[in-house]
Order: sequence, then structure tokens, then C-alpha cells
Amino acid sequence: MEEINRRSALTIGLATAAATPLFALATPAGAAEIVPTYGPNDGKELAPGVRIVEVGTWDSDMTGIKSILVLDVVFQPGAADKESVMDNDMVCFITAGEFTIKKTNPDKKFNVKKGEYYTCGKGKTDQATNISKEVGIHRISVLIPA
Repeated sequence: MEEINRRSALTIGLATAAATPLFALATPAGAAEIVPTYGPNDGKELAPGVRIVEVGTWDSDMTGIKSILVLDVVFQPGAADKESVMDNDMVCFITAGEFTIKKTNPDKKFNVKKGEYYTCGKGKTDQATNISKEVGIHRISVLIPA
């Protein structure tokens, strides 16, 4: 696997959200719970207190999208990643914790918590901070163009 930085990780992590609905089909809405448990050395360190774990890659049937790379970005309480420009479009799902997301072009800042989604656009700048008192996890589905 080539070296992954946060922007690549964010792109890849969004794919994981696309792969999880199979678990939700067997249970009532809102009852499904997908919170992976990672050890302190799982994955690769992106920043102090922030690690990325590759979940997997799946082929895509979407027009213009070859595959979806799914990543989990694990944040310790209070940890933040580095502001970076996204290499691909991504969908992020928060499986644990609560985050402040800071974006530029255009400038905006908002909070997302467990069970919520947000998106990152290719060429856009993004930065996340875990504002909860628990380990936070972004499941990122990175849309890999055809």
C-alpha cells in the first residue's frame, strides 16, 4: 500500500460508510452500532493522538467511481489532525465521539457527532478536532475515480 496521509485517509474512510449498511438491514433503524475497537498501535500515526486504519477497498458501480477505499481515522480525546487539501471526494461518518470540523474555500466551521455524516470535496481544505472526552472515530469512504 502506498503511503497514506490524512487527505488520502479521509478520502478512503468515506468508503467504509458505504460498506456498513448491510449490518443495519438486520436491525431496526437506529439500533445498529458499529464502533470498532483499536489498540494504541493499530494503523499509522497521522498526527499526535491521530491514527489511520485501512478497513478495505471495494469496487464501485457508481458512474465515474472505480472503487471506494474505507478508512477509520481514530482520534484520542482533544486530538486534531493537520489541515490538509483533499485528494478525492469523501463521505465521513462519525462512529464515535464528537468533532469540530473546520473548512476553508469557503470558510465554515461546524460540529458533528456520533451517527452523523459530512462530506469533503476534492481540492477543498479540511481539519478535524475531537471535542469529546472519548476516543473518536471518523469512518471515511474515499471515492476513487475511474
